[in-house]
Amino acid sequence: MSNVNDPFGGLFRMKGNFIDNLPKIYGFYTGGFLLFFALMAVLETMGVSADVIGILFLSFTIFIYALIGWLSRTMQVDAYYVAGRQVPAVFNGMATAADWMSGASFVAMAGGIYFGGHGYLAFVVGWTGGYVLVSVLMAPYLRKFGCYTVPDFIGTRYGGNLTRFLAVLVLVIASFTYVTAQINATGTIASRALQIPFEVGVWFGLISILLCSMLGGMRAVTWTQVAQYIVLIIAYLLPVFWMSNKQGFGVIPQFVYGDAVARIQELEGMLQVGMAPAEGAASTFPGLKALTTLHADTGGGLAAWKFVTLAAAMMLGTASLPHILMRYFTTPSVKAARNSVTWSLVFIFLLYFTAPALATFTKLQIMDPNLATSIIGKAIADVNAIEWIQRWSEVGMLAVADGNGDGILQINELFIRGDIVVLATPEIAGLPYVISGLVAAGGMAAAMSTADGLLLAIANALSHDLYYKIIDPKAETRKRLVVARVLLIVIGAAGAAVASLKLTGILGAVAWAFCFAMSGLFFPLVLGVWWKRANRPGAIAGMAVGLGVGSWYLYMVKFAGMTPWIGLDDLRFGIVGAAASLIAMVVVTLMTKEPDAETQAMVDEVRVPSGDTILGSQH
Repeated sequence: MSNVNDPFGGLFRMKGNFIDNLPKIYGFYTGGFLLFFALMAVLETMGVSADVIGILFLSFTIFIYALIGWLSRTMQVDAYYVAGRQVPAVFNGMATAADWMSGASFVAMAGGIYFGGHGYLAFVVGWTGGYVLVSVLMAPYLRKFGCYTVPDFIGTRYGGNLTRFLAVLVLVIASFTYVTAQINATGTIASRALQIPFEVGVWFGLISILLCSMLGGMRAVTWTQVAQYIVLIIAYLLPVFWMSNKQGFGVIPQFVYGDAVARIQELEGMLQVGMAPAEGAASTFPGLKALTTLHADTGGGLAAWKFVTLAAAMMLGTASLPHILMRYFTTPSVKAARNSVTWSLVFIFLLYFTAPALATFTKLQIMDPNLATSIIGKAIADVNAIEWIQRWSEVGMLAVADGNGDGILQINELFIRGDIVVLATPEIAGLPYVISGLVAAGGMAAAMSTADGLLLAIANALSHDLYYKIIDPKAETRKRLVVARVLLIVIGAAGAAVASLKLTGILGAVAWAFCFAMSGLFFPLVLGVWWKRANRPGAIAGMAVGLGVGSWYLYMVKFAGMTPWIGLDDLRFGIVGAAASLIAMVVVTLMTKEPDAETQAMVDEVRVPSGDTILGSQH
């Protein structure tokens, strides 16, 4: 078993301890990855096939993650649940960014902007703004509490097994919904890169995920996520910089893509963007859609309201997601937790600031007749002969249909699955295939890092809060950790089984997860820190009513045909659930006895940055 202070077991022989050498270790890692990328580029020029390069990219990166997971294995509770609380702020920021930037951020968000235009920027605004709430309302205070999991905070702050159980229930529902989306993303990438069916790809992705997290818990996940962040951010930025310069818009795409937006608006009129596909064509290709929304149309009225409510739902959901909040339990101090949130925002900003530019340049590559890569307006026979069209069509993620029978491809005759826009961008833009392999590796890193965090959050809550705190408080450490690992496998297998059914797209599933989390957890967490009058009956009412009302509203709007209230559709049901949670918690708290003096003193102490944690290191 490796040493707590050196998870890599002496693999890197340097002066000082493991934490002191982290910059050097990840510097070597980054250099090694860039050398591997250069080697793949050389192999491509020597005639090695695209399929082989794609397989090598995925195999190499997953092997490295699995190696880190193996080297970080542990049987110590503190290391397994909170990485020994020794992760420096900068590295925890990188790990949190990887944990956060899931398949939805890397794979699906730019695709959402590509098809939905301005309205989908609400995801970017909400997901970024949520970290302001995390920083101001949550992270430092939960770290000061010294808990292992989010239900650990709820259960200790309010007391009682029912409170802890409800927190576990909300966590499991929200995180499981989220993890199916991530496994869906790994299946999408694996099916394309390895040319295997999607249903097989999701199981390939699950095995890769478990290799990283099963033996080392939070410690393994932390050091793996840092490595995954480096891969995913390189993979996301490089194609955008390449396209911006190739299309002549400038060196820094994030600042110059306004001209590309203007060009798209000019082309939208010429290409008649907004016309619906031919009758029956859309239903012929389930899961695929044609471009029918204007790129920069802000709508107004109800559209503006929907933008605001979607951004609000994503903000409150961000501040309620257990797998993100538990990352701040791993820092050495309260101050480090606060600094870590800032670093998280910096690392996340790099990708979110780039996503709209990526969607814009990709759309231009397809639409602009002045570019050699454009396909709209070309003969359908010629389009069908293009290699990237054939490859994505073979795995059922793209289709071309001559709806009006004129033999020319119109904008509403190209059907694409939104989740492949980022992955297909290098091929669409005519970049070397080595870039496609890099992007596939980045997408896999993003989906794996988030899935690791989510599976760990679920397994830790069930093993620590349900099994150890409620069912068997006398369980030995070894037994607790075995239970946690068995649960990781069982939950992961259930997630892969659900993902293989393709019940919803990646972005839709992620939005539901956020709404479940905010419906049940946001106000019990916030008021648990900031309102010492909040008591156990109020917290129980807040979680039960919030989750119940939110779930009922989702069912009625999505499946029972109810007209949404003031435009709050299934992507925004958390607004209804959280409002019900707040009302129930405040009313029940005020109608029942206030907490005892010891509990109120504990809440006051949580808000003091200095001093010892409320809970001991072993609890």
